[in-house]
Amino acid sequence: MSLESVKAHFKNWNREKDVMEFDTSSATVEQAAETIGVIPARIAKTLSFRGEDENAILIVAAGDAKIDNKKFRHTFHFKARMLSPDEVLEQTGHAIGGVCPFGLANDLKVYLDVSLKRFETVFPACGSTNSAIELTCEELFEYSSAIEWVDVCKGWAEEGEEEITAASSQS
Repeated sequence: MSLESVKAHFKNWNREKDVMEFDTSSATVEQAAETIGVIPARIAKTLSFRGEDENAILIVAAGDAKIDNKKFRHTFHFKARMLSPDEVLEQTGHAIGGVCPFGLANDLKVYLDVSLKRFETVFPACGSTNSAIELTCEELFEYSSAIEWVDVCKGWAEEGEEEITAASSQS
């Protein structure tokens, strides 16, 4: 059901045929990167947190980024508390491993982390554990109806730059 809701969502931009479905799992950042053939950082992972009201908030971040609790609290003015797998499914309509900011079961607030901006394109999931779509950051912002870009992650700037630098020095 979830994959179909995402494809229906992408029909608004005539992009439903761009959703890739794989024979292998893309449920984790590492699996998705291996399946697609990109570095893990280019996987756009969607993290679900308890909002101040009854609805969750979604943060889409680079695959190598981790939530920085201090930055999160400073930005949103409440503590970062992730949802349980059952709550994620109830709030988003997507099971863990396929969570994305598209075709959602509820009208949730979506934020994009700046960790994604270092890439020309990224690969968010599409509602199942074996799907993804390649999007520019601008497309991701538009298609997810994101509210704004936020800086709530850590661990990506240094390592990400080192990885990119190391890759370019090997060429």
